[in-house]
Amino acid sequence: MADRSEVYLAADFGAESGRVMAGLFDGKHLRLEEAHRFPNEPVALPDALHWDALRLYREMTAGLARAARAHGRRVVSLGVDTWGVDFGLLDRRGALLANPVHYRDGRTAGMLERAFRKARRERIYRRTGLQFMEINTLYQLLALARARAPELDAARTLLFMPDLFHYWLTGRRCNEWTIASTSQCFDPRRKAPARALLRELGIPAGLFAEVVEAGTKLGALRPGVADETGLARCAVVAPGSHDTASAVAAVPADAAAGPFAYLSSGTWSLMGIETDRPRIDQRTLASNMTNEGGVCGTNRLLKNIMGLWILQECRRAWQVEDGGTELSYDRITRLASKAAPFQAAIDPLDSAFLAPGRMPERIRAWCRRTGQRPPGERGDIARVVFESLALAYRRVFDQLEAFHGGRIETLHIVGGGSRNALLNQFTADAIGRPVVAGPVEATAAGNILMQLLARRRIRSLAEGRALVARSFERRVFEPRDESAWAEAYARFSKLA
Repeated sequence: MADRSEVYLAADFGAESGRVMAGLFDGKHLRLEEAHRFPNEPVALPDALHWDALRLYREMTAGLARAARAHGRRVVSLGVDTWGVDFGLLDRRGALLANPVHYRDGRTAGMLERAFRKARRERIYRRTGLQFMEINTLYQLLALARARAPELDAARTLLFMPDLFHYWLTGRRCNEWTIASTSQCFDPRRKAPARALLRELGIPAGLFAEVVEAGTKLGALRPGVADETGLARCAVVAPGSHDTASAVAAVPADAAAGPFAYLSSGTWSLMGIETDRPRIDQRTLASNMTNEGGVCGTNRLLKNIMGLWILQECRRAWQVEDGGTELSYDRITRLASKAAPFQAAIDPLDSAFLAPGRMPERIRAWCRRTGQRPPGERGDIARVVFESLALAYRRVFDQLEAFHGGRIETLHIVGGGSRNALLNQFTADAIGRPVVAGPVEATAAGNILMQLLARRRIRSLAEGRALVARSFERRVFEPRDESAWAEAYARFSKLA
């Protein structure tokens, strides 16, 4: 019998790779198929570290064309999600003025301190509710303003990365709320630019486009795109355009089972809870917590942690040492599992690990600087990274429980990092709570949930999460060896 499932497409761009996923929905279950996957590698030019935005767009449209050939007229809609904070600037004609700059570029070094000279730290937080990170859009724009960059003078519209791709697909210029909320340029209570703050910092306040919510129908594909992809009947819907917002939407949690926290695990680890409104007060400021927009009117109170980026950079360095020979993450994890426990620890929130390059050397240097014996072999270094991530998760989990005002029963880990059983077990051990791992493709699933909501194929976020729960496998990790982890956490707390 022919498959009569409706097909929804998610173009999902991560910091390491991008993919176009097809979601097949039969009314009861959602099944995901990969239509196209491609690397996302920055390009270092004399002026800056850039994203290769035009190639990414071309790869996306190639993936959409593949999906069209596979599923034809059953394709209903598509949506795009990406990482946060980065953007493109358009001139008055709608042309891209410069290739978007990577958030790891060095242009924002020192911008936090420069911002605080113009607007007090407390004032910036009170207006934006966002964690202070020098990669934020606010400090990228401040760097452009200080450099008197000509593209900033010529700019008429700022589009965050998924907004830019949606614009190229449809011709509509807008800022979807979940991605705009990562910028530290918006007031999360009003869902509007923090214009007075922007003016204080010398940043044009009129750059931003119309703000729309996740689930907004953006329109049809431009005729040229429809012809190129073969998707003449396909609508475009704004999902939770920040990849973490989509991933959190797909957390397979049942509210009736008790309070839960989530961890979107990948290049970045984003750990938090859902709240019904932004939490902006002295306690969240002191903990440097962030308030980001969620889907369906939710707020994501969370902390950004460096995540598996640290291990990705170690792997890159080791492959260079080996003359380019492929070194799999499975191999690295096996080496870590055999290494001695608790040799040392690093703080994954430390900006010392933000930039690319020489990561194993920087880990050893951090350990020496903090009076610890540096790890030697590759397995030792990987184990230090995994254990340090789990200990950092414990610290943030404790903070989230304090903000929640009661015990959080479960941590849901979603995204690519949820495949790493060793890190999942370490996390359960460190926080002393069950960890539910999966789905791996939570971002694509959450992207598609908002398309289903826009089409009224599901009625609520809770219904969407129930759909994810019955459609994808999950694995539960129970805590064990808690006393050893409690001792390790006490030592870690003195370092961080």
